[in-house]
Amino acid sequence: MTTVIPLARRRAAATPPTTGTPDPIQAYADAQNALAMALHYLRTPSGNLPGATRKAVQALAALRRLDAIGQGGAV
Repeated sequence: MTTVIPLARRRAAATPPTTGTPDPIQAYADAQNALAMALHYLRTPSGNLPGATRKAVQALAALRRLDAIGQGGAV
């Protein structure tokens, strides 16, 4: 008979948003990654349209962040 070891059920602490100067390279990378995932979802045989839509919206948000950084505005 095997012994079952109960594991503690704990969540990781939420990380606060970083403050300081926003990084345009990170915003670009977020947009590119989200668009790549959206394309991946569309190319799957099942065609995960809700997932692709969600990733496209994330990419748009990253592009808007990048635009705000480029214009010197608040993010």
